[in-house]
Amino acid sequence: MLKIGMIGAGFVAGFHERALCSVRGAELAGVCAPEGAEALAKRAREDGLGDTQVYENIAEMCEAVDVVCIFAPNPFHVEIMRHIAKAVEGGAKLKGIICEKPLARNLQEADIMARMAKALRVPTAYFENQLHMPSVVQARNQLSAVEKSMGAVHLARSAEEHGGPHEPWFWDPTRQGGGVCCDMGCHSIAVGMYMLTPSGRTPDYLTPVSVTANMALLKWGKQPWIDRLKERGVDYTVAPAEDYSNVTFEFKDPETGVCSVAQATNSWMYDAPGLRLLMEAFGPGYSYTVNSLESPAGLFISDAAATAVADSELALEKAQATRGALVLQPNEADLYGYIAEWRDALSAFEQGKSGLLNFQYGRKITMLVMAAYMAHEKKTTLDLTNSAVLQALEDYVPMIQQGKGAKILLGA
Repeated sequence: MLKIGMIGAGFVAGFHERALCSVRGAELAGVCAPEGAEALAKRAREDGLGDTQVYENIAEMCEAVDVVCIFAPNPFHVEIMRHIAKAVEGGAKLKGIICEKPLARNLQEADIMARMAKALRVPTAYFENQLHMPSVVQARNQLSAVEKSMGAVHLARSAEEHGGPHEPWFWDPTRQGGGVCCDMGCHSIAVGMYMLTPSGRTPDYLTPVSVTANMALLKWGKQPWIDRLKERGVDYTVAPAEDYSNVTFEFKDPETGVCSVAQATNSWMYDAPGLRLLMEAFGPGYSYTVNSLESPAGLFISDAAATAVADSELALEKAQATRGALVLQPNEADLYGYIAEWRDALSAFEQGKSGLLNFQYGRKITMLVMAAYMAHEKKTTLDLTNSAVLQALEDYVPMIQQGKGAKILLGA
């Protein structure tokens, strides 16, 4: 039985707690967070995940658990990793370290995370749930014989869209790392590359060749949305971030030389039933499609009954309505791949190995996200085989991340 310790007790930690209810061989032994720790620990105990304790500091929790998870806001990942490293150097016997996406806000931070993990010699897992989505994995399995005969997927389209993040810090590009491309583009870029990757190859197998990107502030830079953000403590007239991103990558198979294309579209202005994940893969003579809003279940709530609805998100993440015909997903943690990624990581840790996706993979995704921002800033197609471009990305911090998005997005 592996003992899990979560650093952070916000939205994503709560989602992972739900996922752990369907994972064998693990207990949520500890939570360490400045806010919400007591509530999350109480819920875990009620869900039968063990005698979950609240810890005052990271070092104390690392001594009491086998696996520690970084589920805290993006700007604290490097600092938390340093605390974990200090605990391990002090004698904590960790079997694994998990970090929720994104690994870091830029490549400088990602390098620190990956280097520290390597120096500690502790297995890692980078949590990118969409590569573990059962619908995507099973579609690939079902088509494996067809792929072997006809060839790998040559075009992948992926999208994640909803009406906007919950917490104010997500909207702040200097804290979050950017806008929707950093927040959700890392998902869509990763799963797009995965859908193109030939069966039997590792998720980082393909070589990035080029990237073009178009980002914009289409909704949240207008009224009344500007004022709604100001109510949350975020001023998009001063330091805006993109709420729309469309990125296209070309990849090459390093063995065959065959090229393929991944298109990733993300937005915070999807005024529809709620969070939508959409994936489409096209190979020679075959294809598959995944749409998270297609469900065998649904709800209807009349105007008269709507006042009784306490939380529309119980039916669907980022749900934007409390009445009418509503989409119902009975197990979002499974649908989105959270349960599968836990099973993968914990099984690997038990064997002394890293998960399918490790911190080095997380670094590669960070590089691709940074390349998208650079391509947008330069308004050109970036050549990702050019050593000078790759070197420039090493210490690149997007203007949007610097809080200078007004110049890029508003022309100010």
